Amino acid sequence: MLDLLSQDFMVRALVAAAFTGLAAPAVGTFLVQRRLSLMGDGIGHISVTGVALGLLTGASPTLTAIAVAVVGAVAIELIRASGRASGDVALALIFYGGLAGGLMLVSIGGDGIATLQSYLFGSILSISSQDVWVSVALAGLVIGLCLTLLPQLFSVSNDEDFARTSGLPVRFYNVLISVLAAVSVSVAMRTVGLLLVSALLVIPVATAQQFSRGFRSTMLFAMVAGLLASIAGVVTSWYADVPPGSSIVLIALLGFTVTAPVGMLLQRRRLARVPFEMAAPPDEMVVEESHHHEHGPGCGHVAIEHGDHVDYIHDGHRHAVHGGHYDEH
Repeated sequence: MLDLLSQDFMVRALVAAAFTGLAAPAVGTFLVQRRLSLMGDGIGHISVTGVALGLLTGASPTLTAIAVAVVGAVAIELIRASGRASGDVALALIFYGGLAGGLMLVSIGGDGIATLQSYLFGSILSISSQDVWVSVALAGLVIGLCLTLLPQLFSVSNDEDFARTSGLPVRFYNVLISVLAAVSVSVAMRTVGLLLVSALLVIPVATAQQFSRGFRSTMLFAMVAGLLASIAGVVTSWYADVPPGSSIVLIALLGFTVTAPVGMLLQRRRLARVPFEMAAPPDEMVVEESHHHEHGPGCGHVAIEHGDHVDYIHDGHRHAVHGGHYDEH
């Protein structure tokens, strides 16, 4: 391990991989909730055009990839929201257009094929100090927004109609999720590669869903799983002399495979306990009085009128003040 840490480019790769492993699953949790798991794959192919544009013009491929990916992600969301095409059709349209555009620009440039491959499959040798700083800054921004706006983004991802009736700007938050996904893909392309980045958005989330019961815990577990897979993948790529992208994805898949039996066992135990835990009707469960947050105006959680009282969305649940405790609706 000491020989690995003595190499500057490996230290840069580990830092970039760590932040990528945290940011990608954070956004991927919302994509999975919205049943748009392949959106990262589509944005990855859009980014090919951005990388090719940077190589052709001499600009930074990372910055051009981010710009093109954001435009493409917003276009996907607007097409989907307009009702003119379903989510998967919108993905396919941008998917193929982005890939074809990138290959066309690379062929015009004539000498960018080898460089483009490092973006398609990931390359720890090509990560510069500037790339690391950009990745850290963007990943930190993505993680911060995901955690800060978690109640709003969850509400929009879980039920758009409910979020709209509660007064949330649904289109704005949908576009924001798409933009965050685009930024995450662009951040991850140097370590995972554009062709495999979607796996880092989805697989850690699928792994976390086997253990967690709430949306917040799913996101946090997914971020931990993504971090471990990314670090282990880069280390494996160093010792086995293989591309880091494939190592990261295969280790993430291995983690899902190993934990799947445990997740199935936990699910069976939960189902077996359900008849004994339902002390209240399913639509109005009492939350223990040890609830550590006092809901009310200005508490920071989304407030929704519900009959003669107000519910507050907290950790993916609707809480209503009732005497000395909270009812969970």
